[in-house]
Amino acid sequence: MSLTLRTISREQHLAYIQSLPAASHMQVPAWADVKAEWRSENLGWFDDRTGELVGAGLVLYRQLPKIKRYLAYLPEGPVINWFAPNLQEWMEPMLAHLKQQGAFSVKMGPPVIIRRWDATSIKKGIQDPDVKRLRDIEADHIEPRAFEVADKLRRMGWQQGEDGGAGFGDVQPRYVFQVPLANRSLEEVHKNFNQLWRRNIKKAEKAGVEVVQGGYHDLEEWQRLYEITAVRDHFRPRPLSYFQRMWAALNNEDPNRMRLYFARHNGVNLSAATMLVVGGHVWYSYGASDNIGREVRPSNAMQWAMLRDAYALGATVYDLRGISDSLDESDHLFGLIQFKVGTGGQAAEYLGEWDFPLNKLLHKALDIYMSRR
Repeated sequence: MSLTLRTISREQHLAYIQSLPAASHMQVPAWADVKAEWRSENLGWFDDRTGELVGAGLVLYRQLPKIKRYLAYLPEGPVINWFAPNLQEWMEPMLAHLKQQGAFSVKMGPPVIIRRWDATSIKKGIQDPDVKRLRDIEADHIEPRAFEVADKLRRMGWQQGEDGGAGFGDVQPRYVFQVPLANRSLEEVHKNFNQLWRRNIKKAEKAGVEVVQGGYHDLEEWQRLYEITAVRDHFRPRPLSYFQRMWAALNNEDPNRMRLYFARHNGVNLSAATMLVVGGHVWYSYGASDNIGREVRPSNAMQWAMLRDAYALGATVYDLRGISDSLDESDHLFGLIQFKVGTGGQAAEYLGEWDFPLNKLLHKALDIYMSRR
């Protein structure tokens, strides 16, 4: 198949995404509005024989300080046939086009999963003193074609750092935790939760915790809980304006793209979360909770409600997003994987992010700059 790449309209891009079973929320056209500080472009790959659109990508351009050159970033994209035998024919026109646009370096995140570990294997690994990382556990599912993709990219000159590569942008998690929903009943999903999760869900029900959906006007209340969380967990919170922009942009594109949930007890909101939907893929994207009321287990109640809603939407996967690959109990991120493993889902490892230096000198300068930050 010979391919042509060109800029496409947002409408064409959205129609293509809507024709697929799922795609990353960072590859929908509206994500460009969320990332307003970046310039953006919608790319399309066309089959020369039929003229049909067969792939799409959202590119975000970040300008280098003082010069008219850009880092081109395709977060969790592009959305193409990654297992195509002629991968080079997809990549070459993209690199040529981005170079023409003034890019000195390209960063992308192929949405390709290499390995999966079931919750039971991870639990065993946590109990084994010799196991320090997910990689130390034998994977339950391996995708051999993913290794071929990695080999092809390396041969083409794409590079990957030890941690998935340096560079600008919100570097996306390489390891995520997902609850598969396809061909399973809700009863099966619930039965797969560990004892603690089931007990906590029951506890919340008994205590009268209610889970409700909020709207745009509730984002200030979300922000209050999110900032409490940021202080407690030592991270820098995004401003309220970011979530307002996200809500407006995503829900203008599709009224069901972003949802906001609160778990409340006696009329007081104790925890909150945002949920994103693209086709059959549903993400729990941001979470927040107060320092009070933890004994009524609002977070478990909220996750169970969100999971049930995802199931009702026909989702094939409920994605709890990033985890660290560390299984060391003294690691500050260990609690996160422990919480997510309780859902009985699977840890998945993506191919990670890859860089292509179009201008080796500027790429190197960027790498040094980023490593010093």
